[in-house]
Amino acid sequence: IPDSEHHRRKWQMALEMIDELIAWGRTPAPVIADAGYGDATALRLALTERDIPYVVAVKATTSAHPADAAPVQPPRTGQRGRPPTLCYPDAPISIKTIALAADATAARTVTWRDGTKTSPTNPTATMSSQFLAMRIRPANRDIPRHDDGSLPPCWLIAEWPHGAPEPTGYWLSSLPADTPVAELVRLAKMRWRIEHDYRELKTGLGLDHFEGRSWLGWHHHATLVTAAHLFLTTLRLTAPKANGQD
Repeated sequence: IPDSEHHRRKWQMALEMIDELIAWGRTPAPVIADAGYGDATALRLALTERDIPYVVAVKATTSAHPADAAPVQPPRTGQRGRPPTLCYPDAPISIKTIALAADATAARTVTWRDGTKTSPTNPTATMSSQFLAMRIRPANRDIPRHDDGSLPPCWLIAEWPHGAPEPTGYWLSSLPADTPVAELVRLAKMRWRIEHDYRELKTGLGLDHFEGRSWLGWHHHATLVTAAHLFLTTLRLTAPKANGQD
């Protein structure tokens, strides 16, 4: 399967699961995803159509306009035909270029959680870095424009560690314009929780221990493992002290 087709199938399956959750009457929390999903413009548009906010990683080459860019009406060259449509006077640029134009001095330090690896200089294992957060307008021919010809704005979050020559990570988010930067960063960095849960499902609860050959058997196994993980997660959230003693 070509890599592009593989990624398309991945995000389509994810969207089907989200739709099933909505059918159950559940409102999905903000969707967090890596660039394998975030680079799919169709997925981001589908989430917006469902009023589901997202914070997704994207590649540095993702094209966009600055937030203050505005479409203009090109001059008409003849008397016949339709008048030219509104368009941006400048071509879109990469989000890396937009971030570099902001300069590293505009980045602010944000702490998103306490880790587990302490040190004499960091006894609480505080996890923090420098981040830029700015409004931009992603540019893609598939993105619908507003009536005035403008592209919808969204957040660009860029991690720019102190001393690094350029940002090391980029995210797009459809959360409201008044969302605090600390909340944007917390959600952008939430993938550690996904990776932790997946590792717990495999190594702690035996997700990868299935040796059968039937789809029904695998489905039963995965369902029981997922139920066990839900129980442990609920226990951690509702009785953290008791969970820590067990």
